[in-house]
Amino acid sequence: MNGKRLTIDFFHDVVCSWCFNISPRLRTLAEEFDLDIRHRTYVLQANRDEMIARFGSMDGAKAEILRHWAASRAASDTPEAFNIEAMREADFEYPSGMPAALACKAAEIRGGQQAHWAMFDAIQKAHISEARNIADAAVLHDIAAAIGLDADRLAADMASAETRALVEADRAEARRLQVRTVPTILVRDTGHRFVNGPLEDLRAQLLANLRLVA
Repeated sequence: MNGKRLTIDFFHDVVCSWCFNISPRLRTLAEEFDLDIRHRTYVLQANRDEMIARFGSMDGAKAEILRHWAASRAASDTPEAFNIEAMREADFEYPSGMPAALACKAAEIRGGQQAHWAMFDAIQKAHISEARNIADAAVLHDIAAAIGLDADRLAADMASAETRALVEADRAEARRLQVRTVPTILVRDTGHRFVNGPLEDLRAQLLANLRLVA
């Protein structure tokens, strides 16, 4: 290879169980190949009304999404990390990903892409492994503090028009690129979109892209 550093757009939603599977695989590949990973917050349903419009009801939303969790668990490297029964029994409605997307962007404003990724992974763990309500501002505050971010500063940034605009810019970019599902992994240098799968499949796709730019 010629040492070319590929730029990867990772379109994700914190409530996406398939994103939960692919994020650690991308971390492995980023270390192996020195990838430039750009995190794009792509919230599929931004609020309760959008969830009801998509799934028919909030109960229907939880039931359908937990079926996705079960499929994701079957394809996961760490199936024990999926706490499906705890989320099924949780006494809150299944959360929209918008508050957590704002938290991830707020982390990015202060700490760049690595801070965004750290916040994204920590929120996903809280959501999928711990069945916490990640639409709750107090939960997001605790997560930020636990990974060493300035939680009070993050809360203020989450409420800012700048942060909201950055989240909406990512959603607009997804629409421009005709991204319709998460996760979507897009190689900016070649226009290739990864087919989601196990680590070895992702590695093979990455090597093919590196050959294209060699």
